[in-house]
Amino acid sequence: MGHMLREIASYSGELDVDMGTIVRAFPAAWVTFGGITSSKYTSTSRQKVIVTGKFVVMVGDYNTRSDAASRMGGANLNEVGTYRHIHGVRRLLTGQDLGLTIDPLMPGIVRTLYNTQVNERALSIFACEFETRWHEDVLKNGEWPEFTHNPEDADNLFNRYRGKVQQPDPDLLRVGLHYDPPGVGSVEHPADLVPTRKPTP
Repeated sequence: MGHMLREIASYSGELDVDMGTIVRAFPAAWVTFGGITSSKYTSTSRQKVIVTGKFVVMVGDYNTRSDAASRMGGANLNEVGTYRHIHGVRRLLTGQDLGLTIDPLMPGIVRTLYNTQVNERALSIFACEFETRWHEDVLKNGEWPEFTHNPEDADNLFNRYRGKVQQPDPDLLRVGLHYDPPGVGSVEHPADLVPTRKPTP
């Protein structure tokens, strides 16, 4: 966003304090997780769900001239206005996954949070919503998280904080076939071993 914003930070309740105080940080943007809006099973085994979540970027600016100028900006370079902030945020984030294992961000609605006067300053704040989806593994009914040393594993959290865990199921490495050849009988009990995959390191 360059010089369009004075501050970009994680939202920590800044808008819940006195507006006369927070306006000193404007123009600014705050980012927050808006919550999980839905979860649906994606397999008949019910071992995976696709989760839909929402992220919100709030942008705020003020102008001493008018309400319109606080939204649309003005002739001076430092009179950006929240409409330009909205355009910049949506332009930068739409279609991005930010290096995370999520679907690219999809822009959602833009809501007015504040459009008022504070100490003879026209104040404008909007919330820009983005939606994304990701997959989560589900524990089998009645089972516990698995013991693991892998920090990327979904069950690593329970291992790290000494929660109850169970040993993982053994790998299926091969399938044995024992049969009597037609017309030969079972003289030497012929058998085949069919490898399924290599052992997990």
